[in-house]
Amino acid sequence: MEIPPKSPDGSEKSPQSKELLTSNTGSSLCISSRSESVWTSTSRSKWDIYHKPVIVVSVGAAVFLFGMVITSLSCIQIKNKNIYKMCGPAFLSLGLMLLVCGLVWIPIIRKKQKQRQKSQFLQSLKSFFFNR
Repeated sequence: MEIPPKSPDGSEKSPQSKELLTSNTGSSLCISSRSESVWTSTSRSKWDIYHKPVIVVSVGAAVFLFGMVITSLSCIQIKNKNIYKMCGPAFLSLGLMLLVCGLVWIPIIRKKQKQRQKSQFLQSLKSFFFNR
């Protein structure tokens, strides 16, 4: 059996294993920042909570309307008709997909907010009774 070489400072662990133990990875930073946001009770505005789904719904509606315009151009214009017939439905489906995803996202956020409020209430209630 081969014995691993000792590190220069005389400890038994190799320098690579020390580096792995002491390094801060991105995943551990994400986990810690996420857990801090759960425990803080700072009130956020409606725009801070709903800005992402509102942007997705807006972009989806714009792409959907653009697809409607291109599809209607395939019915009216004779020149480049095949291009309009191919691109129109693609923009229609992409816009509809974004629109539906954004509209479904909003109730999910509302449900999460209610669960977070219940969790904070139960946690404060638990700390009230157990810290006596």
